[in-house]
Amino acid sequence: MKNEKGMTLIELLAVIVIIAIIALIAIPAIGNIINNSKDKAILSDTSQIIAGAKIAIADGACGGDSAINCDEKVLADYIEKADLETGATYLVTKSNSEYTVKYSGLTKLTAKGKYSGLAGNTGITSKDLADYMKNGKTSK
Repeated sequence: MKNEKGMTLIELLAVIVIIAIIALIAIPAIGNIINNSKDKAILSDTSQIIAGAKIAIADGACGGDSAINCDEKVLADYIEKADLETGATYLVTKSNSEYTVKYSGLTKLTAKGKYSGLAGNTGITSKDLADYMKNGKTSK
């Protein structure tokens, strides 16, 4: 027999089947990782908005006595806008010692995964945000 080099058709088919199985496992896992990263970025932006509002309130930029409101116009000098999505709207309200943020970016959270309880919401309190960032859910 000749000294033939190369792979047989059966060997090629086996390699293709193995690659297909690996792809079927890997593609959904990668998709979940990407969605979780986007969700974490949105929650991080929300946390950044609250942090900026705390500084603005301490500086007296938001005014008010009992309920203090800070919107994106007031917070523009306190938040790095390059990190937030273009055209995002947000409003931080401080009542007593509780901060509540209404952020349009929260509507982009995916309905699957760790942060599914927040999907579709437009507002969250600072305590609930901390719980979600730490545990993926609130302690309620």
